Amino acid sequence: MPDSFSSNTADKIAGLRTHLSEGLIGHEVLIERLLVGILASGHILVEGAPGLAKTRAVKLLADALTGDFSRIQCTPDLLPSDLTGTDVFTPDTGTFEFSKGPVFHNLVLVDEINRAPPKVQSALLEAMAEQQVTSGGHTHQLPDPFVVIATQNSIEHEGTFPLPEAQLDRFLLHVMLELPDADAERRILDLVEEEQQGVKRTAHQIDLADIRTGKAEAMQVHLSPALRDYIVRLVLATREAPFNDEIDHAVSPRGSLALAAASKARAYLNGRDHALPEDVNAVAADALAHRLVVSWRATSEGRTARGIVHDILGATEPL
Repeated sequence: MPDSFSSNTADKIAGLRTHLSEGLIGHEVLIERLLVGILASGHILVEGAPGLAKTRAVKLLADALTGDFSRIQCTPDLLPSDLTGTDVFTPDTGTFEFSKGPVFHNLVLVDEINRAPPKVQSALLEAMAEQQVTSGGHTHQLPDPFVVIATQNSIEHEGTFPLPEAQLDRFLLHVMLELPDADAERRILDLVEEEQQGVKRTAHQIDLADIRTGKAEAMQVHLSPALRDYIVRLVLATREAPFNDEIDHAVSPRGSLALAAASKARAYLNGRDHALPEDVNAVAADALAHRLVVSWRATSEGRTARGIVHDILGATEPL
């Protein structure tokens, strides 16, 4: 790390990563992506089948942060004001005062976001994109840091409202969880048995001031001109032959910015003051796949957005 970086802050964030790994078996990638999101000031969408510890991961992260945490359980009857808050009449003063909703916290878990109706998803959009909420003609700033971690169930479609492409684009990363292997499954069983028997793990907490310092330092990570060119070529490949024949909507410049920010955050998280092609390759699918729309013909042939991104990585030389 260069002199401008605080090794103390980097060590604390590394300690946070270790702490989360002890309580989340087989989810090293998810842990890395959550911390990348925080360091890059981005929001994370986590998708997976029930029982894969999506909510547990966010709760463990929240317990380790000194900031405020709120959980929003999405249902079809949810209203925008249930998230953002609303103006409430105060009889004592005869005026309306804004009562803040659960979105006014440092870390916000939006559980099963695809069960929320479109109006609620749109209200969340402003908060995520602008870090502010508008109510009654007044704008209210959200805290710093402010990170939304949303989850959605990949196997249920009844009574859900799929996120539109514009909403998906607001997430820095879209993380897909897989079922654990036999070894991880056994270690999960052992961990839960220990917790049920009252075995407590060592507590770990990190101040928001350290998070802010880590965010500032992560964005100072060097991104070489050659690596920037590599990022641009990856994004442009979604707009050009031969891959554009499989894509109805290519990745926008927001994808380039997201991939660059996530790559720098990952490099910082791994103790480097410069990003490498391996950082770009590691986060490319999570940063780009949800930003492109696969054509119906390609979908009928079994092609997926992530598969196309992986093919682009294989066909594009890093440097």
